[in-house]
Amino acid sequence: MRRCFPLPPNQYLIPSTQYSELLMSITVTGTVERRDIGTGAWALVTDKGDTYEILRGADKNLLKQGQKAKVTGQVREDVMTAAMIGPVLEVKSFEAINSL
Repeated sequence: MRRCFPLPPNQYLIPSTQYSELLMSITVTGTVERRDIGTGAWALVTDKGDTYEILRGADKNLLKQGQKAKVTGQVREDVMTAAMIGPVLEVKSFEAINSL
């Protein structure tokens, strides 16, 4: 059970429309993989072995099994998925390193 506490007078709630503006942008290089979990999910596995779940709605040119890419986006801590394979990455831009 979560408990809610009032905010101190000098702190304010952030409207959800401004939340995405506060998120840090990251750039990672890795390989795109299709995961057969539930209805399926796309992942970006970095060269360091970290796995990010690619948020639905990403450019179809990125979503190719085995595609190596440099991806810039935002980790969305306010989003949960059924696959739960890693932090959810909202892709803002990408550069394909090899074409499939």
